[in-house]
Amino acid sequence: MGEEKSVMVVGIEDNQHSFYALEWTLDHFFTNYNSNSPFKLVILHAKPTPASIIGLSAGPGSVEAFSAIESNLKKIAARVVEKAMEICKAKSVNDVVVEFVEGDARHVLCEAVEKLHASVLVVGCHGYGVIKRTVLGSVSDYCAHHAHCSVMIVKKPKTKT
Repeated sequence: MGEEKSVMVVGIEDNQHSFYALEWTLDHFFTNYNSNSPFKLVILHAKPTPASIIGLSAGPGSVEAFSAIESNLKKIAARVVEKAMEICKAKSVNDVVVEFVEGDARHVLCEAVEKLHASVLVVGCHGYGVIKRTVLGSVSDYCAHHAHCSVMIVKKPKTKT
């Protein structure tokens, strides 16, 4: 009888910071373990809703705009999931669940942690300054304060120019 593995959730977006966090996580917790990693890996992308993009105002042409935005968001989500799977495959990590859920990333990730009884949540960090973080909101800050598990925020090193 094998012991049940702890769940590690990695939240990804369509940006270099998220993919760096995924690669860093794979390198440190999965690649060198073969299939003996202490974690079950779940990679999760939160697909925004069209309403969150265009707001709730219903003016002329809003149905067409809503439909076009929904189609674009689905394409982006499929691309993000595909890229995550490619990164895992390149690092020989095959035992992974990759999916996307519609909603605000902050809430989607915290709900996934609860549902999956995850012991670790990994998120990337944009490196926004105080003002940008205040205006845009920070997924990593929110999750660090609200997720019911340990939260690891992986920062991409600054490149020297």
